[in-house]
Amino acid sequence: MKILVADDSRVMRQIVIRTLRQAGFDDHDIVEAEDGADALAKVSSESPDLVLSDWNMPNMSGIECLQAMRSSGSTIPFGFVTSEGSPEMREKAANAGALFLIAKPFDEDTFRDALDGVIA
Repeated sequence: MKILVADDSRVMRQIVIRTLRQAGFDDHDIVEAEDGADALAKVSSESPDLVLSDWNMPNMSGIECLQAMRSSGSTIPFGFVTSEGSPEMREKAANAGALFLIAKPFDEDTFRDALDGVIA
């Protein structure tokens, strides 16, 4: 299984990856993307089984990346890991096809709960 982690902050990508490993997802391949445009390109080249993306990024936001994936026919499971946790943002994410939105701050239990049943 391959997980694509997209965030414009290298430190935040490392925190997400560390939390994934702490949550028990340490046997998965992790691919990193530095913004939504990079993530969209890597969806094609890397064929991940799951995309975890920040919302606010330069070049292409996470929601724009998700919308582009869905409009191209991609059904890869997609979730947000972001500071944007308002009900409006959650609704916008769900309407665009995101399976979940993990709001910062988070811990390994938050990841386990969100990813239960999404990835094996």
